[in-house]
Amino acid sequence: MLGAGHEVLEEVVAIGALLKAVESQQPDVVILDIDSPSRDTLEQLALMHEHAPRPVVMFSADGNEQLIRAAVGAGVTAYVVDGLSPARLAPIIQVALARFEHQSHIRRRLDEVQQQLLDRKLIDRAKGLLMEKRGMAEADAYAALRQQAMKNGTKLVDVARQIIAMADLLG
Repeated sequence: MLGAGHEVLEEVVAIGALLKAVESQQPDVVILDIDSPSRDTLEQLALMHEHAPRPVVMFSADGNEQLIRAAVGAGVTAYVVDGLSPARLAPIIQVALARFEHQSHIRRRLDEVQQQLLDRKLIDRAKGLLMEKRGMAEADAYAALRQQAMKNGTKLVDVARQIIAMADLLG
């Protein structure tokens, strides 16, 4: 069935079945039409957002600010009060898709930066171990890490992990 130029997949009546339905049907957008989202609904949306993230458009009759914030916190991309109108559906879906894509980009970038920070901490710890155990200056310890990484064809952080693991093993 087509709606507003989109293919409409099987309707999910039980909110507990939402995650499974999203995982199996893999929709581009999840659209919910609910009078007022319950705590169970928000929990299911949070699970879906964690395990099978998709843009979520929620149409609701409830404009309570705390409820809207809770819905957005559970992964709702667009919360629309004032009813579901076919004429408004296409632009709302486009906004939800764009917002979801932007949030996904920010989330990926944050993950990358967090990983870089963790890598940097491991490298600094390995440098500290070399400085302490071998009496090296910081620049020399870093150079030794780099040289070992190049020699083995591995990443600097992997050499750092090996040094830390050996130091932990040897005490």
